[in-house]
Amino acid sequence: MQLVKTTRDTLLRPLQIVSGIVERRHTMPILANILIRKEGESVSFLSTDTEVQITTHADIGSGHEVAGTTVAARKLLDILRALPESGDVTMTLLNKRLTVQTGKSRFALQTLAAEEFPTVQQAESYNATVTLPQKTLKHLFNMVHFSMAQQDIRYYLNGLLLVLDGKNVIAVATDGHRLAFCQVETEQTFERQEVIIPRKTIIELQRLLEENDEPVQLDIAANQVKLTFADIELISKLVEGKFPDYTRVIPKGYKNEFTIGRDELLRSLQRAAIMTSDKFKGVRCIMTPGSMKISSTNADQEEAVEELEIDYGGDSVDIGFNVTYLLDVLNNLKCDQINIALGDSNSSALISIPDNTDFKYVVMPMRI
Repeated sequence: MQLVKTTRDTLLRPLQIVSGIVERRHTMPILANILIRKEGESVSFLSTDTEVQITTHADIGSGHEVAGTTVAARKLLDILRALPESGDVTMTLLNKRLTVQTGKSRFALQTLAAEEFPTVQQAESYNATVTLPQKTLKHLFNMVHFSMAQQDIRYYLNGLLLVLDGKNVIAVATDGHRLAFCQVETEQTFERQEVIIPRKTIIELQRLLEENDEPVQLDIAANQVKLTFADIELISKLVEGKFPDYTRVIPKGYKNEFTIGRDELLRSLQRAAIMTSDKFKGVRCIMTPGSMKISSTNADQEEAVEELEIDYGGDSVDIGFNVTYLLDVLNNLKCDQINIALGDSNSSALISIPDNTDFKYVVMPMRI
């Protein structure tokens, strides 16, 4: 039975959308496959790792029959990428084998039954629904994602906290050493609600969301979040646990404050980072009236020193930071100027954007 007849690129797009979460090594071999269902012209493609599930649709079906199968995602993707761009591609299902054919090229792939594929069960009801432009949600995630923990035993840090509060949608991420906060105001009003979205889901959404004004609908349940945008539906389990109180972490009332060019500071820190070792990424920053001195050393007694002129009249502060944490935020911001507020050498620093209260980045000091 012929399932699909279309151009290579038309078939490649839905496969690329769903294949991002497919893992090669899994205790269940069928999870290396994608589920393909055809009902007349409508063909759906679905992948899952049991935590996250992505579905997309395309009107590329051939014939009126209803059929379904699962096939190795990576192999099918590699085959299509290797095929010439011109000419139609057909996919035919016969005797538990999926045949992909174009011109004089033909590939026969093993399949597993569609009925055996473990799809994620949707929540029966959702507590809250948020609708945002895709670029707004992508911006929220982009501003904080780099602060998420990776494989931390405090599993609730391996994700992003999404907060609905009044008219605001807030994203927060922390790994215990630094914290990023970003919020956007909407025209909707919400009862306060907090959920933790897993790291893998956030990274996948950053790949899938576009820089456009098309809407994305976010439906939040007790243990699940569903996002619907374009022709994509993504369902993800939520991380259980209590996220740290970010309002207590963000410092207030620091008097030692100055504004500096983002690019200028970024270049200086990149140069100073060359002299740090792989294990110890520390840089020392000394702020005195009118000057910021950045220095780094390594085990071979090598040294880098950078001096920057700043409009600063506060106390002298000698403080150390992990340079990676500073580079992460400076590379991610797109503004010309940043604001840095400091307490003393043992207090965390607050990085923000001048005249903008929607973004805050807190970084802990390190002993040097």
